[in-house]
Amino acid sequence: MNVEQVYKDANALLEGHFLLASGNHSRRYLQSAKVLEYPKKASLLTDALAKMIKEAGIEVDTVCAPALGGVLAGYELARSLDVRSIFVEKKEGGMELRRGFEVAEGEKIIICEDIITTGGSALKAAQAIEALGGKVVAFASLANRGFCKRVGGNNEAKPECKLPNDIPLFSLDDFTFEMYAPEDCPMCKEGSVAIKPGSKS
Repeated sequence: MNVEQVYKDANALLEGHFLLASGNHSRRYLQSAKVLEYPKKASLLTDALAKMIKEAGIEVDTVCAPALGGVLAGYELARSLDVRSIFVEKKEGGMELRRGFEVAEGEKIIICEDIITTGGSALKAAQAIEALGGKVVAFASLANRGFCKRVGGNNEAKPECKLPNDIPLFSLDDFTFEMYAPEDCPMCKEGSVAIKPGSKS
């Protein structure tokens, strides 16, 4: 599957001048919501992701996503794996399980995001699950921004990656975009103003 083409076809691989959540700037941006608004496309992606997870022999009871960005990807991956879907929500710098969701002691859980950049949100979700007695058996995402090493990928983990080395990351492809600190950004020097296209305000 050509994941980059799927994003392009959905107008989800944006070109321009973007302000990232990290504070850095980039010419390119992945907007997974534009892919996930089409359920058939979403299911194609998560079916492929589920196949990778199954072929690796990962046993899973539940998929958990960090809200809001990961909820659709997590739900679709749970459907593809035929398991339960839950999500955690932000609370005072961390994440917590709400809305009556429960986790059993030793329950095998995959943490799923739409995109893994440094893995900060996924790590907070994992910590919330493990605090309740769940066992995080893998991380998963539709796309990997190249900071963390994925199963079958060519990139090595960079120092910015926050995911633990002993838990596998499954992702469909690596998208390594050049990023710039604001003071070194060539678009800024040309007079362009960065826009923030993501879900965080």
